[in-house]
Amino acid sequence: MFDLYQSQRAQRRMRNAAMDRGVIAILDVGSTKIACLVLRFDGVDPSGGRDGVGALAGQSRFRVIGAATTRSRGVAFGEIEAMAETERAIRTVVSGAQKMAQVRVDHVIACLSGGRPRSYGLDSQINLTETPISEQDVARALAACDAPDLGEGREVLHAQPVNFAIDHRSGLSDPRGQTGNRLATDMHLLSVDGGVVANLIHCIKRCDLELAGLASSAYAAGIAALVEDEQELGAACIDMGGGATGVSIFLRKHMIYSDSVRIGGDHVTSDISKGLQIAPHQAERIKTFHGGVVATGLDDREMIEIGGETGDWEHDRRQVSRAEVIGVMRPRLEEIFEEVRAKLDAAGFEHLPSQQIVLTGGGSQVPGLEGLASRILGQQIRLGRPLRVQGLPQAATGPAFAAAVGLCLFAAYPQDEWWDFELPAPSTAGRSLRRAVRWFRDNW
Repeated sequence: MFDLYQSQRAQRRMRNAAMDRGVIAILDVGSTKIACLVLRFDGVDPSGGRDGVGALAGQSRFRVIGAATTRSRGVAFGEIEAMAETERAIRTVVSGAQKMAQVRVDHVIACLSGGRPRSYGLDSQINLTETPISEQDVARALAACDAPDLGEGREVLHAQPVNFAIDHRSGLSDPRGQTGNRLATDMHLLSVDGGVVANLIHCIKRCDLELAGLASSAYAAGIAALVEDEQELGAACIDMGGGATGVSIFLRKHMIYSDSVRIGGDHVTSDISKGLQIAPHQAERIKTFHGGVVATGLDDREMIEIGGETGDWEHDRRQVSRAEVIGVMRPRLEEIFEEVRAKLDAAGFEHLPSQQIVLTGGGSQVPGLEGLASRILGQQIRLGRPLRVQGLPQAATGPAFAAAVGLCLFAAYPQDEWWDFELPAPSTAGRSLRRAVRWFRDNW
C-alpha cells in the first residue's frame, strides 16, 4: 500500500505541474461514450473556488476550451475489454478536443466506473505533544489508521479524511492551527480492482498521455450533481451510465460510501433489441425518442415504425406500439433500482439526517423515471444536471456529462487525500470494518 501511496503522490505532483503550465485534459472513459474536456487555468480565485466545496483558497480558476465525445469502443461494465479499440477511441476524442482548444495536452485526469468499488471506514486517535496542531500531527493521525485487508489485487482509489475531532469537539473539517490534547480522525477509503486500474493506465500511456489523476466516476458525478446543502446534510447520487450504475453517498461535503451496480442503460437497449428483434442501433434510437416507464391508454395507439435491413419487406416494415416498448424497458429499470435500493440499505442510508436521492447520468433521461425511482427508493427524488462550468458547450451540459464535469471540479478543487500528507509507511495491520455509513452513524 505504501507503493500505491507513492504512486498517488506522483500523480498529484504531475497534476500540479500541468496546472502550473495552464492546461490539462479530462477523460471520462465510459461504456457508452468517451468524453474529453480540455481545461485552461488562468488566474487565482481568492474566494477559494466553487462555493468553498472541497476548494482550497487561492486555487486557480478554469474554463473549458475544448470538448469532444465519441462512441465508446472496447469498454464494458466501465472496464476496458479490448485495449486496441479503446485506444483508438481515446486518441480520436483527445484529438478532437485538442483541435477545438488549439492546444496540445500531455496530461489527463481520468475517471473509473468499473472495478467493483468497496468502501471502508477507518478511524484513529493520537495524543498531542505540541500545540497548535500542525500538518505533521494530521499526518500522524492518518498514519495511525489501521489499513483494512483489501484482498488480493485490490488498490486504493480514494482515501479522504472526512472528519476530525479535538478532545470532545467533533465535526471539524481542518484541525490545523487549533489546540487540544487529543486528535481523532475518521477516513473514508475506497478500493477497486487493481487490474481494471492498470488496464486504464496502460491504455492512456499507449495514447502518449500521462495520467495526472484518477477518480471514481460515482464520486465525480456526486460533486457535480449534488448541491451544497445535499452534500452537507446527506444525499445519494445515482449515476446511471451505459454499462454500470454508480452509487455514492455524501455527508458533510465528503463522500462516505460508494458502490456500483453492474447494470446500466446498455442493458435496457439490449432488452429492446432482443424483445423487438431489431438491431442495437435501432433499439437505442427507439429508447431515446420513444422510451418511457409508465404506459397510458394513448401509448397503445402511438405506433412506432421499425425499419429493417433483412430484405424481408413484411419484417422490415413492422410497427410496434409505444406501450410495447415501455413494457420491455420497465422491468430492467425496476431491476436497476432494486439493486440500488439493496446497496443503500446495506450502507444504512436511512440513518442520515436527509435521505435526498439525485438521479443523473445518461440513463436518467427516460421520461417518467423519477416516479419509478420514487416508488422503489423513496420519496425524495430529483433529477440532477451537472453544475455549469465556464466555457462548457451546451451539448455537454446534460446529465450524461455529470462525471466529466465533476472531474473538472476534482481537478481544480481537490479535497485532501491520504497522499497529500507526508506520512510514514502506513500500518498494514488488517481488521474487519463495517460499511461506511453505518460506521459514520456510530462515530458522528
